[in-house]
Amino acid sequence: MATAISTKRKHVDPVRQFSIFLANKAGRLLELIRILHSRQVHVVALTILDTTDSSIVRMVVDDPDQARAIFHEQAVAHTESTVVAVELGAATELPKVFSSLLEAEINILTTYAFLVRPEAKPALCLNLDDNELGGQVLSRGGFKLLGQGDISR
Repeated sequence: MATAISTKRKHVDPVRQFSIFLANKAGRLLELIRILHSRQVHVVALTILDTTDSSIVRMVVDDPDQARAIFHEQAVAHTESTVVAVELGAATELPKVFSSLLEAEINILTTYAFLVRPEAKPALCLNLDDNELGGQVLSRGGFKLLGQGDISR
């Protein structure tokens, strides 16, 4: 059954999320954002988890290949993963997104909103315990899934 679903579904290139480990030091995030910006890499979604000594910055950028190269060049500790990006027609669709995932028993690990979208529609970045199934559930529910190509330049 899952094979039939995936063959009917339009292929969406996965959205790449970077989790960056930064020292909890004033100006460190700004420094990183400036380096990315100077190389024409723009942050389109961002969230920060702060702890006493360090922070985990999760971000989606419009050019993940260039960002990866910058992180390696600058020796920025990071990991990379895929996330589900879903466009919302309106904020009132948020309960429907969460309901759809709950009904399928898919856990939300992290979520945050996009800062910038080309068509100015709100979008949500979701890291799920099963991103592939979550994407299928949301797609079947009538939600538009975004791929990296939808947010890249």
